[in-house]
Amino acid sequence: MPTPHDPYVRVRGAREHNLQDVHVDIPRDTLTVFTGVSGSGKSSLAFGTIYAEAQRRYFESVAPYARRLIHQVGAPKVGEITGLPPAVSLEQRRSAPGARSSVGTVTTLSNSLRMLFSRVGEYPAGAERLDSDAFSPNTAAGACPECHGLGRIHRTTEELLVPDPSLSIRDGAIAAWPGAWQGKNLRDVLDTLGYDIDRPWRELDAQDREWILFTDDQPVVTVHPVREAGRIQRPYQGTYMSARRYVMHTFADSKSRTLRAKAERFLTSAPCPVCGGTRLRPEAMAVTFAGRTIAELASLPLARLADVLSAAGGDDTARLLTTDLLARIGTVTELGLGYLSLDRTAPTLSSGELQRLRLATQLRSGLFGVVYVLDEPSAGLHPADTASLLAVLGRLKEAGNSVFVVEHQMDVVRQADWLVDVGPLAGEHGGRVLHSGPPAGLADVVESATRRFLFDGGPAPAREPRTPSGWLKLIGVDQHNVRGVDAAFPLGVFTAVTGVSGSGKSTLVGQVLAGALADRQSSATADLPVERPAAGCASARGLEAVDRLVQVDQKPIGRTPRSNLATYTGLFDVVRKLFTETETARERGYRAGRFSFNVAGGRCETCQGEGFVSVELLFLPSTYAPCPDCHGARYNPQTLEITLRGLNIAQVLDLTVESAAGFFAGTPAVERSLRTLLDVGLGYLRLGQPATELSGGEAQRIKLATELQRTRRGHTLYLLDEPTTGLHPADVEVLMRQLHGLVDAGSTVVVVEHDMAVVAGADWVIDLGPGGGDQGGRIVAVGTPAEVAGAADSRTAAYLTAALRSACRTITTGHSVSHPPTAGRS
Repeated sequence: MPTPHDPYVRVRGAREHNLQDVHVDIPRDTLTVFTGVSGSGKSSLAFGTIYAEAQRRYFESVAPYARRLIHQVGAPKVGEITGLPPAVSLEQRRSAPGARSSVGTVTTLSNSLRMLFSRVGEYPAGAERLDSDAFSPNTAAGACPECHGLGRIHRTTEELLVPDPSLSIRDGAIAAWPGAWQGKNLRDVLDTLGYDIDRPWRELDAQDREWILFTDDQPVVTVHPVREAGRIQRPYQGTYMSARRYVMHTFADSKSRTLRAKAERFLTSAPCPVCGGTRLRPEAMAVTFAGRTIAELASLPLARLADVLSAAGGDDTARLLTTDLLARIGTVTELGLGYLSLDRTAPTLSSGELQRLRLATQLRSGLFGVVYVLDEPSAGLHPADTASLLAVLGRLKEAGNSVFVVEHQMDVVRQADWLVDVGPLAGEHGGRVLHSGPPAGLADVVESATRRFLFDGGPAPAREPRTPSGWLKLIGVDQHNVRGVDAAFPLGVFTAVTGVSGSGKSTLVGQVLAGALADRQSSATADLPVERPAAGCASARGLEAVDRLVQVDQKPIGRTPRSNLATYTGLFDVVRKLFTETETARERGYRAGRFSFNVAGGRCETCQGEGFVSVELLFLPSTYAPCPDCHGARYNPQTLEITLRGLNIAQVLDLTVESAAGFFAGTPAVERSLRTLLDVGLGYLRLGQPATELSGGEAQRIKLATELQRTRRGHTLYLLDEPTTGLHPADVEVLMRQLHGLVDAGSTVVVVEHDMAVVAGADWVIDLGPGGGDQGGRIVAVGTPAEVAGAADSRTAAYLTAALRSACRTITTGHSVSHPPTAGRS
């Protein structure tokens, strides 16, 4: 029987998602790690059950209004939980932070720095003392009036808008204009206004060209379309919009990522001429501390900022404020994020970096007696920084808290006080607690997928490095902290790019290499002109060997429950067509649109086909609750009466990928999509799984599966950013088989990766560093994994050596990858 001071969190009858009536006792005041393969149910237990119940109890204790909302949101499916303290959740949900959100705002360090300048800053003689808000670019009191606190101005030029002046307007001289009817409408309006749309652009009067491209006027005229045979076209009122106005409107307001990306190609971005990119008013920039403005201090890496503040001195007030700032900064740098600056915008941060920033803030909050539930805090963390993470988690525990961590990193698992292993497999084949106790006890659990990697190291089969078919060379890379670097990437092999957090890996691969390839491909497309010869580097060579670039990142496949696995992969189009071919659907005249939850007709109109309704909590972020009418089915009763082999459309969407593979056996168009999803280890996901429930790693594998089902022509280069994030080591093996299969088929794969088992299995390694931020940005080692493991200056080398020893791999020197003549070594 539980006591009033029960030292355990006792869960009875947990049935959330795939949990199978789980009973488990977890000691409080411990570091407890939840493990298991992806989709086994560990997050359902830690977040969906334990944290959700703690959150429900908090809401219930606040006010009657909150209790009414909780009735809508619902409680987790669990019989009983006792001994549960208040809980704080630090998940890795990839939100879409705005450009105004930064490291400083996430950690609240900006507030402390603004207070420092307000109270003890050095003001010009006679200047009035400013409130702290006047030092914030996010307030009317502090924001530069020209750029509204953004720091950059977007502009366009005639050369960008009209790349080929030999063309006439009718032939598409104004490349920035939209296509189809909207573009034709603008041309017809210009024709009606009296402008010659058939003369070459360069022959038009300069004053006319200026008005056509840049006017802010929006005249409305009656357009009489040219009659076409068989079509009746009546006159209509047409409104003119200049090319600049169209581009700026699309870039700022369009919800289409594709349209925004196209509009951005016709814009130049430059620092604001008024504030110089500082985002602040002149009055705020006139104030200094330690001889620097607030913008200068905010642009320093946190480790360097700490040095400046430590040497600043000052009166008692200054020392009090700087001491508080230094303590807060110390927590962030301890987590391996000292390379970040306060003005680094949140959209440029990885989910792992964001979570660790929030963790640093929690460490300074002074809370005790709570349960911290963390989602893979080691994500995006180099093995060299794992010790610091464990030290921070230990301090949270020592402060009197319980730390529950969902984790795949075996180095973190080995340091746990208590281990809860869920499995044995994913989806309906998981959902059971295989072990709950000290980590050593897992050695006796034969059916655990974690056991082999925790105790045996999971040796990989020996494989000789492949020989490259060519090289891609980036000369003079100059982007962020990567300065003056020459880099070479072998073609036809598997390359891993490594280095500590902030060393420049994503900059080199995700921005410079991807940008150079994308520019080359888009420059060959007539309607997408590119003005820059190379993205972030002086020159790039060997790009002609790549026919296609596929960049697979961890951005969400959608931001609402309306987007799901079936819609993103195109699988849903085939499924809807199969439903229209049923006898009942033909009798009723139902077309494919009837089975779409995105259009009126067959969907539930209460939730408009989302299956969920948004619940506004006012004092907290809004959440989603099942629709009270369709209960999550998304469709109206009439649509649900149509069945395919005994299942209606909602039931088909509720099938797992694995179950659907059996259900649609014999339907080639569906089988191919399902097979690729199974091949990347996503058999446990439901076809209609909302995008909001998917992790970054799952989203990335869905994108990869979507690419795998397409017919591959020519040489394809795949770029992946930490593809193993969120994956159990057993799932990593499945994914690596697919990626190495792409290389065996003639493609090139380049991954940014921290998992040393993946790096050990690569053909070629590029290691950046030696540190992060200003201390990084150099290539410290290149070569085969065995060669990089022996590099003296590499922080990766020791961990790669251990991985190679664990894998028992034999590198045959006679078949090693040949080095390029200019491989970018330094």
